[in-house]
Amino acid sequence: MLPAVVTFWHGPLDRLRQVCLRSQLAAGHAVTVYSFEPLSGLPDGVDNAEAGAILPRAFAEKLRPSGPGGAWRDWTTLQFSDFFRMRLMARNAGLWLDADVLLLKAVEVAPEKPYFAWERPRQLGNSVLYLPPDHAIVAAFEDLMQQDALTPDWLALRHRLTFALHRLRGSRRVSDIRVALYGPAALTALARRAGELHHALPKKSFYAVHAEPGLFFERSDFSALTSDPDVIGLHVSPKGRGDARPVPGSLYAWASARLEA
Repeated sequence: MLPAVVTFWHGPLDRLRQVCLRSQLAAGHAVTVYSFEPLSGLPDGVDNAEAGAILPRAFAEKLRPSGPGGAWRDWTTLQFSDFFRMRLMARNAGLWLDADVLLLKAVEVAPEKPYFAWERPRQLGNSVLYLPPDHAIVAAFEDLMQQDALTPDWLALRHRLTFALHRLRGSRRVSDIRVALYGPAALTALARRAGELHHALPKKSFYAVHAEPGLFFERSDFSALTSDPDVIGLHVSPKGRGDARPVPGSLYAWASARLEA
């Protein structure tokens, strides 16, 4: 049986995410999107569940102060989702896929093994993630979440130096550094500590277009990607193009035509 796919979303769903969620369904996975408010525009067949049952919204106050009217600031959603996916792993909820992961085929995981891939040299991505609930990485996050300051003991030297400078300016929270401390950097450091880096799939398995969104959004010959058996899916960084109409001849147009029919 294929693992259930789970993710978190805050705000309106754009066209790109709708296409990607359809691709996850089309690959044969049950898909659930967690949110704090009911989501409109969810593709038929995608379930919507209450995020507060997994991690209360108030947890975000540990990360960054809210904006006017209690609205989350830009970095809040990113950092909150890093903790949210680990809480889902602790509950054995399934395979985490970011809502902008386009699947080309089904994802199979071994329940007793971690599942992730290299996003760039020396850094894992956490847009595609499965961890057994008793894994050391999950335990490290569970311990961290008991802190008020959320200061990891796995910070890289450059992040420790940056935080030291912020403390001189009066900051008391490492989350104020505004880098993905709890995301790929954390996953990489903890996987290295646990001796699990050998499980990582090659970059092209999921991150072939991650750093080059033009390969997805612009007209191109994408046949090498769609025919490569080692390319399982594509994590797309829309860079503000989530609601743009697909350009004819682009990989986005190809995917949309297959999944919106």
